Amino acid sequence: MIMVKKYFLSFILIIILALEIFNIDSITNKVASFIMNKPSVLVLPNNEYKKNLNVEFVKENNEFIPFSKQDIIDIYYSVLNNGWEDFTFYCPSEYEDCIKDLIDISNDTNLLTNINNFVHPFNSFSNIETTYDISGEVNIKVTKLYTDEEIDIIEDKIDNIYSEIINDKMNSEEKILTIHDYIINNAKYDIAMNETKESIYHSNKALGPLVEGYAICSGYTDAMALFLIKLGVPNYKISNDNHVWNGLYINGNWYHLDLTWDDPVSDNGKDYLLHQYFLIDTEEMLNLSEGTDEHNFDRSIYLEFNMEKDI
Repeated sequence: MIMVKKYFLSFILIIILALEIFNIDSITNKVASFIMNKPSVLVLPNNEYKKNLNVEFVKENNEFIPFSKQDIIDIYYSVLNNGWEDFTFYCPSEYEDCIKDLIDISNDTNLLTNINNFVHPFNSFSNIETTYDISGEVNIKVTKLYTDEEIDIIEDKIDNIYSEIINDKMNSEEKILTIHDYIINNAKYDIAMNETKESIYHSNKALGPLVEGYAICSGYTDAMALFLIKLGVPNYKISNDNHVWNGLYINGNWYHLDLTWDDPVSDNGKDYLLHQYFLIDTEEMLNLSEGTDEHNFDRSIYLEFNMEKDI
């Protein structure tokens, strides 16, 4: 009986040793992480909707170890931009205000919305939840705005529209104008959604204007953004508390593009198509909307649109 126990224990030891040999890198990494108090971060591949956008306010953070408030902002942006729905990172002990800054950012809905504006519409969130513990472990859970089914419908619709109205003889500006006019001519402003926050249409998404024929400002903007991405035109959304529109880079400059205000609601029920807010600079846009706060925006976030006299 004693000999059996000895052989059994020897067998167990051999198995443990073999596991250690075959998993030496994993074990070494775990031990190193424990000793350094810097747990490793699991980074998954990005999805197909990641944007490679070069802007001032947010940057890709590939290390996922924050040492400043801006680093945390960049991590949120990176999580959204890569299309991840669940991500965990860790506050290092050297960054004493990490949790405090994290709480400030996670509770700032305007800031999170502005970060969201820089990512692909299909990677944008309808809800984002942040949790943390005293060890410094932080988890971000993202609920996407668009379902997989909606994405399939919208992508098919965009491909069909594009093949019908766009040709290779057009330059970039002509293509943008043609798409601008198509969306406005085939969609109406969803007054019910604007007034009651309820509608039978998905007018707050690209599905509204492209498939159902109704939109509010976010629907117009997402639809245009998706076409701009298809065209390869750098772009992002610009928003304030009341409104959202497109910003895009073409011919060496950044311009505003607002389909909502180019598709005004009329008292007589007649449809109008305007080009007042088609590829205009910041000064012209603010002059056109003087007396309202509809196009006021945070210049410290959308830095590409600062007027020269304000820089």
